[in-house]
Amino acid sequence: MSGNRRAPAREARAHWILLLLSLVLLLAALAFNGYAHGIAGGAEVPRPIAGAAAAPEQVLTGGPVIRANAGQVESRRMPAKTIALTFDDGPDPEWTPKVLDVLAKYQAHGTFFPIGSRVNEYPDLVRRMTAEGHEVGSHTFTHVEIARVPGWRRDLELGMTRNAIAGATGREVTLFRPPFSSTADALHVYEVAVLPADALTVLNDLDTEDWQRPGVDAIVRAAQPKGTAGAIVLMHDSGGDRSQTVQALAKLIPALQAKGYKFATVSEALGLPAAAPAPRAVQVRGDVLRTVQAAAGFATEAMGVLMAVALVLAVVRLLVQIVAARRHVKVARRRWRERPFEVLDPVSIIVPAYNEAANIAATVRSLVASDYPYLEVIVVDDGSTDHTADIVEGLRLRGVRVLRQANAGKPAALTTGIRAARADLLILVDGDTVFQRDTVYNLVQDFVDPQVGAIAGNTKVANRKRLLGRWQHLEYVIGFNLDRRLFDLAGCMPTIPGAIGAFRREVLQDVATSAGIVSPDTLAEDTDLTMAVLRAGWKVVYAEHAIAWTEAPSSLRQLWRQRYRWCYGTMQAMWKHRHALAEGGGGGRLGRRGLPYLLVFQIALPLAAPAVDIFAIYGFIFLPWVQMLAAWCGLLAIQVFTAWYALRLDRERYGPLWSIAFQQIVYRQLMYLVVVQSTVTALLGNRLRWQRMQRTGEAAALLKSASR
Repeated sequence: MSGNRRAPAREARAHWILLLLSLVLLLAALAFNGYAHGIAGGAEVPRPIAGAAAAPEQVLTGGPVIRANAGQVESRRMPAKTIALTFDDGPDPEWTPKVLDVLAKYQAHGTFFPIGSRVNEYPDLVRRMTAEGHEVGSHTFTHVEIARVPGWRRDLELGMTRNAIAGATGREVTLFRPPFSSTADALHVYEVAVLPADALTVLNDLDTEDWQRPGVDAIVRAAQPKGTAGAIVLMHDSGGDRSQTVQALAKLIPALQAKGYKFATVSEALGLPAAAPAPRAVQVRGDVLRTVQAAAGFATEAMGVLMAVALVLAVVRLLVQIVAARRHVKVARRRWRERPFEVLDPVSIIVPAYNEAANIAATVRSLVASDYPYLEVIVVDDGSTDHTADIVEGLRLRGVRVLRQANAGKPAALTTGIRAARADLLILVDGDTVFQRDTVYNLVQDFVDPQVGAIAGNTKVANRKRLLGRWQHLEYVIGFNLDRRLFDLAGCMPTIPGAIGAFRREVLQDVATSAGIVSPDTLAEDTDLTMAVLRAGWKVVYAEHAIAWTEAPSSLRQLWRQRYRWCYGTMQAMWKHRHALAEGGGGGRLGRRGLPYLLVFQIALPLAAPAVDIFAIYGFIFLPWVQMLAAWCGLLAIQVFTAWYALRLDRERYGPLWSIAFQQIVYRQLMYLVVVQSTVTALLGNRLRWQRMQRTGEAAALLKSASR
């Protein structure tokens, strides 16, 4: 049975736009963080163009300070006995302060070329540089080789670095050092062509290669100028362990000072004015950029934690399901073997039906063909418009009754059937479900325990030939049935499926309300009823061998409607029975075991799934993709193993296993979007109406195939 005629409710749509915008913003934040940190300064290898022409002669023989403007190139050298110590790739929270401490100790000024993204991370260190008389230049925003990137990327790198430095220091940028630069005599034409015209380009005379950690003495030797010549010395204050650099500075500076050398910034040495204050607009842009980068970093860290938690929970759930399933097999076998007697009490089967013409004949025939000796079948036609009742009456089957009522909904139809039933053991069956001959017998045997008030059967998908059917088949076997084994062991079964469930009459009388035996308060009347049974103090168990074949939705639209109703109804039932958290007995087990499980794995994790998927996309783009692929394949392998084990327990074929990978990238997304929609509907207080699912008769076809 799939629906009644409640007035349509207008569903909220704006949240989809908000969700899309949120995901786009999250991806943008992650992408910006990946862009800012995707390349670690000083760690890459430059990519020279083979056969490229060398720079003009005046550049190759000129000094390391170059001004290129309108095709004109000028160069200068350091004055005699003047050293410009330059430090690339910072700032670093550990090594930059130590470098600054050594410079301060010997009253030596230096020139720092920090990476723009790191300026935003450690603006206080950059402020300290300028406050102590040092000069700050640009080294691009992500340590990119500017001669090998498009013009827009080059402008972006230089512009963001300018903004970052202005935001941190309030000053303009007048110096620039290209990443991977060396001495002027190594330049090529294509490198000179991209030098910025609004800043002095600062190369070097002496490269200490301290990033290779050659030893303190080797660094000191490499920084020694010849004769009385001045020099620009290249060092690093970030990009790894810079302890040798710090120690080398402590030896180099006093040694050269004793020889009459002075240490100055590049601009001081060349007699150039200090950097001017940056326009207020540039400073504001820098502050905004720093805030955005901080927010992007926070979002990335938060998403990393969320993804880790989600993966851990998913893996733990799969492992717990496997362990619980193994345990449940043993418990169920022992329960079956140790029965003091067979249960053969009369059974009444209630079939609520609304427009079930496609399958109702097969459903009723399968029930009547049961090998159980004492049963009656009651079909309650809930105002069908497709002659459902006429079809059943036309079968003229012994022990089958048809009750007709005006359309009032599935709970009302169930209540009508239960009141008309003669037996004390009742089985509730959907009108699109087909039983096997031994299903009824296997279903009721656990009633041998007088404390058992209700029993859940094993629902299987009948229409599984197409891909969508296979995915639902796997979901039923892996998710629903493995979970039911776990819930059985934990004594907190939250749902007996509407397709197949057995109840004692006295149990249903215990939980009846003024609205009827089956409450219409929620759209998941089966979940609501099961939770009520637990809270009334009865046991609810799972009978894995009581198999019912049901027709699953055959289109994405129908699947959406069904799962939307299920999810929203489950939320309603959870809220209705929230007070079970403070109860004892079966209600307490539901409240402290079942409800948290549903909250985490059926609501919270699906709600987080869109963000987790966005982070996965970010990871494949900006993180080592081999590691990301290995992690994804590892998780997929665990899921395949779990599916294999679940199929083995249910005695199913392993053929559908190949579709699990596609299920993870298509079907799963649809399921978590259902949870998003259901959550929004619940938060807005909208009342979801029943959704009619179009039947195709594939459950009936299954019965015909089995009878041949």
